[in-house]
Amino acid sequence: MVVLSKRKEKINKERTKLTETIYPTYQGIASDVEKRLNLLQEEYENLLAAITKQEEIWHREITELVNKLKSRAEEMKKEQLKTLQKHFDEIKQKNSDIKDDINSTNDTLNSTNISEVFSFLSQVDRYRTLPKKIVFGVPEFSPNKIQEDQLYTFMPGVLKEDEYKFNMTKSESPDAASSPPVKQLIDEPETVTTIKIDLSDNTRTNPGHHSVVCLNNEKIWTSGGDSTMRLYSINQGSLLKSITTKPWKRPRDISLTKSGDLVYCDGNVNIVKNEKIEEVIRLKKWRLSGVCITYQGDLLVTMHDNNKQSKVVRYSGSTEKQTIQFDEMGTPLFLFGDYICENRNLDICVSDSGAKAGVVVNQAGKLRFRYSGHTPAPKNKPFRPQGITTDSQSHILTNDCNNDCVHIIDQDGQFLRYIDCGLSEPWGLCTDTNDNLFVVQERNRQVKKIKYLK
Repeated sequence: MVVLSKRKEKINKERTKLTETIYPTYQGIASDVEKRLNLLQEEYENLLAAITKQEEIWHREITELVNKLKSRAEEMKKEQLKTLQKHFDEIKQKNSDIKDDINSTNDTLNSTNISEVFSFLSQVDRYRTLPKKIVFGVPEFSPNKIQEDQLYTFMPGVLKEDEYKFNMTKSESPDAASSPPVKQLIDEPETVTTIKIDLSDNTRTNPGHHSVVCLNNEKIWTSGGDSTMRLYSINQGSLLKSITTKPWKRPRDISLTKSGDLVYCDGNVNIVKNEKIEEVIRLKKWRLSGVCITYQGDLLVTMHDNNKQSKVVRYSGSTEKQTIQFDEMGTPLFLFGDYICENRNLDICVSDSGAKAGVVVNQAGKLRFRYSGHTPAPKNKPFRPQGITTDSQSHILTNDCNNDCVHIIDQDGQFLRYIDCGLSEPWGLCTDTNDNLFVVQERNRQVKKIKYLK
């Protein structure tokens, strides 16, 4: 029995290596390849857009050149026609004069007046010297052949193999392979811009979850308080698009797929494709609170039921893959899980408003740590988390509605600093690819873009 027990212990260690290290690593590699596929597609779209733009420039330049040539030809034509017309008019006048002289000569010949006959003067010498002949010459047009190598330089792209540098001794995220540059926290976080967001008037009396997610570094989606999700220009602060759900189906949280499709939960999970809403997951006894898309493209959602139970579920499409609810002792991990996100090391981060803590579990669902705030707090009030997000440095950022600030902690739960920047009841959070932080403020209906990393 001892031998069997040791054998099973060894097998269990093998399973642990496979599930907690090797499998997540290969998932990370798959995610990295998928990201590179998307990036390759995006880069080629940018290339084709650049070529199309240059085509328009070339067309415009050729049009300008052709118009210039036509203008020069028109000027030459006018000048030559004017000269030739003047010459023609002079010849016609000579012909008229000659005709008059002929008539005068005939009159003299037919005259019986001797004095008139003897006074006749010859006009022939006036016409002996013929006018100069004006010869016109139309410009010759000889277009040069366009030399392709003089118009552009095109260096073919290449595909080559490289080594993945994953640390097989611990779980790594797909982004770890690209080794992002280390960024330091700046001494004083600063507000870059403030975007005024639209909400229906009833949000004052019926406040709701407020979420924000970056479509790219120029546009953000927001939701909260009413049944409309809105797309804003970050730089202009203008409303670009809005999508309205049923009035009694207000979105509680939003996220984006890798292709940029909007995903939201309103008790169920829905996706917006081509501005049409499709239901992905429908639940009966459980209600969804938060949603996020993982590096592998899975859905991570937080949910709760009427018995005050809360859990995290991973879906692939509409198929349930994993449930995270209890620790190894059977104790609930969450009291009321709200917002959720995935860190670069594949940890799952949940803001637990019921426990007033941030709860972080690893990819297998094992508890790593709980974060219950830091003292002294800016307003010396209890920690009250809602929105939660991460950045390229694997920092975890969670808001604190009571203290009007955002807490930054490292991936192991160590407090680093506060961000306040004059925040007023911060709620939903997200970061862009440049590690700018976006914070929804419920009280004044604003989204602030904050720089906090060098």
